[in-house]
Amino acid sequence: MNLHEYQAKALFAEYGIPVPQGRVARTPQEAEAAANALGGNLWVVKAQVHAGGRGKAGGVKLARSAAEVAKLAEGMLGKRLVTHQSGPEGLPVDCVYVEVGSNIARELYLSLLVDRSAERVAIMASAAGGMDIEEVAAKTPEKILTLTIHPAAGLQDYQARKLGFGLGLGAEQQKQFRDLLRKLVRLFHECDASLVEINPLIVTTEGNVVALDAKINVEENALFRQPKLAALRDPAQEDEKERRAREHDLNYVSLDGSIACLVNGAGLAMATMDLIKLHGGEPANFLDVGGGATAERVAEAFKIILTNPKVKAILVNIFGGIVRCDVIAEGVLAAVRQVEVGVPVVVRLEGTNVERGRQLLAESGLSVVAATGLKDAASKVVALAGGAA
Repeated sequence: MNLHEYQAKALFAEYGIPVPQGRVARTPQEAEAAANALGGNLWVVKAQVHAGGRGKAGGVKLARSAAEVAKLAEGMLGKRLVTHQSGPEGLPVDCVYVEVGSNIARELYLSLLVDRSAERVAIMASAAGGMDIEEVAAKTPEKILTLTIHPAAGLQDYQARKLGFGLGLGAEQQKQFRDLLRKLVRLFHECDASLVEINPLIVTTEGNVVALDAKINVEENALFRQPKLAALRDPAQEDEKERRAREHDLNYVSLDGSIACLVNGAGLAMATMDLIKLHGGEPANFLDVGGGATAERVAEAFKIILTNPKVKAILVNIFGGIVRCDVIAEGVLAAVRQVEVGVPVVVRLEGTNVERGRQLLAESGLSVVAATGLKDAASKVVALAGGAA
């Protein structure tokens, strides 16, 4: 689950991590009032969306008067911001963050994330922070410093000093950086984060180290013990189909293809998408209905995938173990009856009660194409979707 910048900075402030003063606003009038309350003669107006690249997309702008703050906020609020991370549809801007301008001497990059291969939390830092950090990572990866934290020993002082030297910080900034890093590591663990990113982490002309931006991703599976953070979720920033799927305990991820998949088991779902690709098609989604799927859940999954206008065919691939094939067949038929399905449906069933499941499909009188094997199913669905057989 992602947090907005203003939410992440509030969390930073709770942990004593220095951030510029700012206020969230949902109307131009609130934005102007925020600027007046903050004081000063330079403000930054930031569109609040769950996507990077806001600066290059016009979502971060400077203002030199409170009236200009209101005007910039009016130009952002109610619009959709398209960045290289948001997709072509963009994301809705329902609020802006008005922040006091900072005197920037240097821009750095700092992030913490879970390194699953090392089974540790990794820290990444670079002296080349700012909007072009992705280009730095692609073209000059040697400029990015990386280390991992031992789960028992925690962050060591020598590691913080090593990063500070690598970033070219002076003695006073080194001290500030080490303190900030310790607090960031504590936040990461206590908030069950999967990513904490500051880009840029700045050194001001006054010599202070400050988090000018803040991005926090919270591990979805840990939200049950993070009710305070779970309450910060913004459904408007999430894919509608993924949100509906989560409400019904379905694992769904939207993709860009035209063949929808309904599968039980994550591994089988991945294999199904691979076979679709192998036969010349493109999957429209990842959808795992789970081992304990019911007919109702399968019907709901069908409804969700049919809301995607790109879908030209549907492949149902079920291995009956914990969930019986006849239950899946009942769910598929219920969905087809409830929802106007205007695309071909290919069903491949194997496992417990497979014969009964196939019998239900055959006797339904509905336009459902049966497949005898996984390769046969992939070949048929790709051909029906208009791809290569």
